[in-house]
Amino acid sequence: MKKDIHPDYKPVIFHDVTCNKSFLLSSTVKTTETMKYEDGNEYPVYKVETSSESHPFYTGKGRIETKEGRVAKFKKKYSKK
Repeated sequence: MKKDIHPDYKPVIFHDVTCNKSFLLSSTVKTTETMKYEDGNEYPVYKVETSSESHPFYTGKGRIETKEGRVAKFKKKYSKK
């Protein structure tokens, strides 16, 4: 393999700012900030707004709309015309 063509693959903390949770994963993302992780070591940090800890689909707090609700909403909207 050629040298110096591959990105630097290193451990990075992905910090969900919505629920203040952090995940340590390996990534090639470039960051300038660092943060101390639970293991006591300092790693580069990448801030995200949504992760599996805060996404409504994974947390079960999402609103599920039934087909009847959507059809009724459509009929109500366009029945006036």
